[in-house]
Amino acid sequence: MFHKEGQKIILFTFFIIAILVFLADRFISADWVRITVQIVAILILVSILQFFRNPRRVSNKNFNEIHAPVDGKVVVIERVMETEYFQEERLQISIFMSPVNVHVTRYPASGVIKYSKYHPGKYLVAWHPKSSEENERTTVVIRTPKFGDILYRQIAGAMARRIVNYAEEGESVQQGEESGFIKFGSRVDVFLPLNAMVSVKLNQKVKGAVTCLASLNTDDGEG
Repeated sequence: MFHKEGQKIILFTFFIIAILVFLADRFISADWVRITVQIVAILILVSILQFFRNPRRVSNKNFNEIHAPVDGKVVVIERVMETEYFQEERLQISIFMSPVNVHVTRYPASGVIKYSKYHPGKYLVAWHPKSSEENERTTVVIRTPKFGDILYRQIAGAMARRIVNYAEEGESVQQGEESGFIKFGSRVDVFLPLNAMVSVKLNQKVKGAVTCLASLNTDDGEG
């Protein structure tokens, strides 16, 4: 199954690759050159297909947990000053996505969208310290039943040139549902209350809509 955001690119790539394979078969007489060209062309098509894959995910919805919004590797776990929305310290968990990861973004929690904003910007490498503030990005805030307001930010990387965000203010959303897509390498930052109990470690690989990033303290989770 492939994501709808990749349909045009997949069709265009398939068309170009088909023409290239045909022309190579027709006009390249040297076997090794012809076969090499055709293999490279097919590998490019396979790479595009795997990038836009959209595996079905079943999220075990839990108001007391924040789930990973994307597939990737945890690269940041720290207290930071969040200056766009909260204007106060928050617990930041950042996930880096390589080009081989699934790039579908999913809602990390159920709730109501309170804020959704797109910011044009630069295309620094996704792990650059300034990428969260200077790169092209979207910021989404969900008001949740137990955690209060949580924020996640899609950040474009050096390869990414388009962020797709489906979140609309006032909309009710469910944990694990698709919330967007980032094309070709990127990062997502999640900002949580300071009392959230982190469930992941640095360099841990996580799976969107499945891996629990953080949960509530026992006392906070009751009532």
